[in-house]
Amino acid sequence: MAETASLASVCTTSHVKSYLLASEDIEGLKIDPSSVTAHAVYNAATAGFYFYPAASYDYCNVTLAYTRPGSETPIQLELWMPAPDKFQHRWLTTGGGGFAINEGEKEGSSYLPGGVQYGAATGLTDGGFGSFETQVDAVFLKANGTINYEALYSFGYLAIHELSVVGKAFSRHFYDVVQDSKIYAYYQGCSEGGRDGWSQAQRYAEQFDGLVIGAPAMRYGQQQVNHLYPDVVEQTIGYYPPPCELEKIVNLTIAACDGLDGRVDGVVSRTDLCQLHFDMNSTVGAPYSCPASITTRTLKKRASITASTPAQNGTVSVLGAAAASKMLEGLHTLDGRRAYIWYQISSTFDDAATQYNSETGEWELEINSFGGEWVARFLELRDADNLSTLANVTYDTLAEWMELGWKRYEDVLQTTWPDLTPFHSAGGKIIHVHGESDPSIPAGSSVHYHESVRQTMYANMSFNESSAKLNEWNRLFLVPGAAHCATSDTQPNGPFPQTTLETLIEWVEGDVFPTRLNATVLSEERKGEQHQLCAWPLRPLWKNNGTTMDCVFDEASYATWVYDFDAYKVPLY
Repeated sequence: MAETASLASVCTTSHVKSYLLASEDIEGLKIDPSSVTAHAVYNAATAGFYFYPAASYDYCNVTLAYTRPGSETPIQLELWMPAPDKFQHRWLTTGGGGFAINEGEKEGSSYLPGGVQYGAATGLTDGGFGSFETQVDAVFLKANGTINYEALYSFGYLAIHELSVVGKAFSRHFYDVVQDSKIYAYYQGCSEGGRDGWSQAQRYAEQFDGLVIGAPAMRYGQQQVNHLYPDVVEQTIGYYPPPCELEKIVNLTIAACDGLDGRVDGVVSRTDLCQLHFDMNSTVGAPYSCPASITTRTLKKRASITASTPAQNGTVSVLGAAAASKMLEGLHTLDGRRAYIWYQISSTFDDAATQYNSETGEWELEINSFGGEWVARFLELRDADNLSTLANVTYDTLAEWMELGWKRYEDVLQTTWPDLTPFHSAGGKIIHVHGESDPSIPAGSSVHYHESVRQTMYANMSFNESSAKLNEWNRLFLVPGAAHCATSDTQPNGPFPQTTLETLIEWVEGDVFPTRLNATVLSEERKGEQHQLCAWPLRPLWKNNGTTMDCVFDEASYATWVYDFDAYKVPLY
């Protein structure tokens, strides 16, 4: 096919079938010709997303299904193919979020527009779960106590890999790219999608030229149980803070720590300095007030619940400040050994949400549904969406659950293999980003894995030498004030690296090294303001009355990010 071919002439079901059949023999996968559809989409547009800017484009929407050798389970793919004259010899694989293996094509959540606007064919998979909307928890158990291992390993890494090899091979035939002409392969995803990206780097060294990895939900054994930690804190101390009280604590923390980076802008850019200098007890006695409201909260399955809450008035209590401090310490066993970490100070306390009992007039425990389902379904192997109680659950219980999930799913969901030598040797590049005020996956989780890779791959080098070597191809950027894969409502002046994929493409194809990462304020009065993010282990520090930013290193700040997980007898990478 010549680049001058029209979208209409190539985007037909008959043409697409012929291209797919030419791509059919891929790792033994069998494409079902009857499943193939194709239709052209013109003048599509996106208002932008956290991981790509606004754009308009035309594309060919292709759907197909295939089966694996020895299996009759159909796996469905949806591919977006840019118009032939816009194709830039690029393929982009996208990942999911939560228990979803994809983010769909819905405006404001899909990663697909971020591919076609950069001239990349792109796609998503249903993992073989029955539909693009079906998540892995819905098919994880065949019956109580019986794991659907095909679905588990599909979700863990296999389906994303197959999407990549099918999509890249199909793109070569669809655009008539000769075998000796390179098609660059990229990946982009956040949260579960971030873990998906690491699963590919750790297992399929030569599959991608570059990865954009956001806030990865790696270390599954610890990460999912961690959502229950604040519930157990509240239960242990016997106090269930009204949401407004915790909101007040967060706002006071942000106000107190805002200027520690040398600039007052409503953003905590240095949570490490905040941790070193902020006294949580200073919030005790501060008045809070929130009007009665009807609130809607998003749950694990992209669904939501609506609840009425009364007006909340009071002052921050000693118990409220103590609960916040205990959560920020992270999970320790009853004898004081560290089992995991918590979110950075200045993050909202989403996992600590309580519910109002209108009959008693009291705030009560609300078991986090993500963590509760993980324990019920994936650890206890029961067909249940949540735990009904946390009675008799202690900090030691949480640590035991963490270790059980780690052991059971280490080869498929933990995703923390620290030796990326094969990926690096193949020439791969990584830009890894994480919101520093993420309230769902600790920013320290990304730091800990980055440091594990450094210490494993460059064990015989000094800290400075090994950091420099790792940063030549694998760069971590913490995003000041950002929440989970998004900006934060409590720190709206914080920037977000919206054009990271573009930066990665320039690095891979043009050898433009991203010393710092471009980021843009996406809302409110500073909308459009441009920032530069520092690459770890350097941290931002403003000088000259907040007009000049340096990227600096200091030992005390770095030490706040270093953890010894001594609750376990083997290393936790």
